[in-house]
Amino acid sequence: MNGSLPFSPGHTRVMGILNTTPDSFFDGGLWTGHKRALKHALRMAQDGADIIDIGGESTRPGADEVSLQEELDRVVPLVESVVRETGLLVSVDTSKAQVMKAAVNAGAGMINDVYALRRKGSLQTVTKLGVPVCIMHMLGRPRDMQQKPRYEDVFSEVRDFLMERVRACEEAGIPSGGIVIDPGFGFGKTQQNNIDLFRAIPRFCKTGYPVLVGVSRKSMLGNLTTRAVEDRAAASISAAVLAAQAGATIVRVHDVAETVDALKVARALS
Repeated sequence: MNGSLPFSPGHTRVMGILNTTPDSFFDGGLWTGHKRALKHALRMAQDGADIIDIGGESTRPGADEVSLQEELDRVVPLVESVVRETGLLVSVDTSKAQVMKAAVNAGAGMINDVYALRRKGSLQTVTKLGVPVCIMHMLGRPRDMQQKPRYEDVFSEVRDFLMERVRACEEAGIPSGGIVIDPGFGFGKTQQNNIDLFRAIPRFCKTGYPVLVGVSRKSMLGNLTTRAVEDRAAASISAAVLAAQAGATIVRVHDVAETVDALKVARALS
């Protein structure tokens, strides 16, 4: 492994979300069994996903941490099966160094960390593993991140944080071609913060690093449409298309088939 992404920017990739948690905000409990989770992964692969992102710990607002062993049990066997059955790039959504190592040893090819490799041992672990990483901005922790978040200039503060973490990654030995940045929509952000950051996607892209956008089914879309989480597919697909047109390299979504079709149409007709 050379640590770089296995594809070049310029064509937006679809990352399908596979949560094996009982308490994720939209699909908590749907894919907790190994067979059901694998079946869903196979369906997302068939529907055109470029990446499958497996998570074993919820990061929704107010979520508590799970034990290391529980996260390992949820994630590692599934990584092995999904890699074997789909051949796709598998990303693992975790902030624990031990889970990162076990997941990559099981075949995962990317780490997606909401803590931006700030937790103990994670930066050194990803450097040694030699896989690409997505680093995200979050104000606080999942359990308290939505308790009155405040910024003077949300774009500048989020960008500066991400660039500081990029420098830390590069100084540790992670190649620049293997670092993806994520503004962290909904992670310690008000509704207006989320809107401002979404409008700033082209400015994030100007940093020269691939940008991941994850707004699928989130409350920012619920606030705009007044629809419940189960009724936000259209809003999520619209946002994914807009993100792609703004330059996002990866869109992280629940509705893979619909997003893939929408992006095909947008590319053909733009």
